[in-house]
Amino acid sequence: MKYLAMLVLGMLLGALVHRELAILPSPAPKVRSDCLAVCVASTPEPVPGKLEAFLAPHVVTSASGSTTSQASPEADRSPSGLLIPVQGKTAHELVDTFTDARSEGRSHDAIDIMAAAGTPVLAVADGHVEKMFNSQRGGLTVYQFEPTGKYVYYYAHLQRYTDGLAEKQSVRRGQVIGYVGSTGNADPAAPHLHFAILLLGPERRWWKGTAINPYPYLSLINKAA
Repeated sequence: MKYLAMLVLGMLLGALVHRELAILPSPAPKVRSDCLAVCVASTPEPVPGKLEAFLAPHVVTSASGSTTSQASPEADRSPSGLLIPVQGKTAHELVDTFTDARSEGRSHDAIDIMAAAGTPVLAVADGHVEKMFNSQRGGLTVYQFEPTGKYVYYYAHLQRYTDGLAEKQSVRRGQVIGYVGSTGNADPAAPHLHFAILLLGPERRWWKGTAINPYPYLSLINKAA
């Protein structure tokens, strides 16, 4: 009888201990320091500027309005403060003809400023005359480099040059360099100035560059002024 009582008591104590242990929280698993070090070391660090570098080519600069390029690394070096190159013309009279189609599948890549024959043509900025050339399409033309040599301003279909104008001659913003005409392939019944801006390559070739729409620089800027 004594042994039976001791057996029952032992069973009760065992059950009680098992119950207490069951409700205790499980210990957190031990983290090995060597694994932790490897995991931290393998986590890539954010690369400064990576997001900006990805987004930059996709940003649309509404100020330019150009259909040729949505964004450009040259945006911070764009021409500024340009004068309307035909005397007496206002910004509200300009028309954006940059993307107009031309013969042989070409794009215009310039704007036409309509004016009476003989109207003075003005230098849009300071610079120098790099080339004076009589071409089949452009007629009497002037290629003007701006001081840094990054851009060339192209004036075409001139009736004539101003007296004394010569290559390598410095010109000032607003200086008369020629007169509106219809030389080259222009319609004699519609005299106008064909004006273009080209972004030059490192070779600085007056005849070769990337066309930039002049309209925003002549129209929007002058309207805001």
